[in-house]
Amino acid sequence: MKILVTGAGGQVGRCFAELAPQYPHWQFIFADSALLDISDRKAVLAFFKQYQPDYCINCAAYTAVDKAESEPEKAQAINVKGARNLAEAMARLRSEGLRSEGFETPRYGDGDGNGGLIHLSTDYVYHGKQNTPFVESDAVAPRSVYARTKLAGERAALRAFAHTMVIRTSWVYASHGNNFVRTMLRLGAERPALRVVFDQIGTPTYAPDLAAAILQIIAQCSTDPEKHKAMSGIWHYSNEGVCSWYDFAKAIFEIKNIPCAVSPITSAEYPTPAQRPPFSVLNKNKIKAAFGLEIPHWREGLERCLERL
Repeated sequence: MKILVTGAGGQVGRCFAELAPQYPHWQFIFADSALLDISDRKAVLAFFKQYQPDYCINCAAYTAVDKAESEPEKAQAINVKGARNLAEAMARLRSEGLRSEGFETPRYGDGDGNGGLIHLSTDYVYHGKQNTPFVESDAVAPRSVYARTKLAGERAALRAFAHTMVIRTSWVYASHGNNFVRTMLRLGAERPALRVVFDQIGTPTYAPDLAAAILQIIAQCSTDPEKHKAMSGIWHYSNEGVCSWYDFAKAIFEIKNIPCAVSPITSAEYPTPAQRPPFSVLNKNKIKAAFGLEIPHWREGLERCLERL
C-alpha cells in the first residue's frame, strides 16, 4: 500500500517519517512543497499519475494565522485550491481515471477499491459562545482568513472526493518547527517574566500523537470495508484535557524547571491581526468510538515532547 504525505516538511508531516518504520509493508511517499506544489493542479494530477497512492494524508497548509490577514490569496491557494486539487486527483485515481484516460477529464464519485484522502483542518472554524466541547455537527463561525480558508478547503475536498476524511485538530506542536512550546522555551530562557493570554481555551495536540492516530485509522480502513466506507466526513482529534495558553506556558516552565514568571492577561491586552476562538475544545467521542483510539492527555504529550528537546 502506498501512502502519500503532502506537507512532509511541516510539523505533522515530519512525524510520519519518524513513524514509517513501524509499517514496513507500506510504501511512504513524502512530498514537501519543493517536490509538490499542491496549488498547481496539473502538477498534482501528474504526481498522482506517477505514484498512484492508495491514501493521501494532506498536512500541507498555510498556517501563518496573522500573516494570512494580509496574504489571503496565498492562504486561499494552499488551503482551498490545494485541498481541492488533491481530492480531485484522488477521486480520479480511485475511479481509474488517471490510469486509463490521462487527466484531461475529471471523474468524481466513490470510485472502486480502497483508498482515501485524510485532510487536516482546524479548531479555528469554531468561534461560537458555547462552553462545552464542540462536536462535529456544531455550527461553524470562522472569524479569520486562515479559518475561513481552512473551512472552504474542507468543503471543497469533501465535494470532490467521497472518501475524504477531514480531521479538525487544535494547538498543534512538536519538538521541531515553529510552535508555542519552542517559542516559550526560547523566551523563557531570555526573559525573567512573560505575560500570556488566559481567556483562550483549547487543547494542545502533540503532533506525533496525531500522526500515530491517523496511521492507526488507515490500518483499520485498509482491511475493514465498513470502516473504510464510514471514514468520510468531519472528525475531531486532539489530545485529551483542557487548558488556556497561560496554563500551557506554566506547564512548560514547570516541567523544564525554568524560573520564568508567567502572568495571565486577556486577549484584549494582546491584540493580534487575526481573531482567535475564545473556546475551541473538541469532543473526540466520535473518533474514539469508531476506531478504538486511546488518546493521551495533553500534559503527557507535552512531557514526551520536552524529553526530546
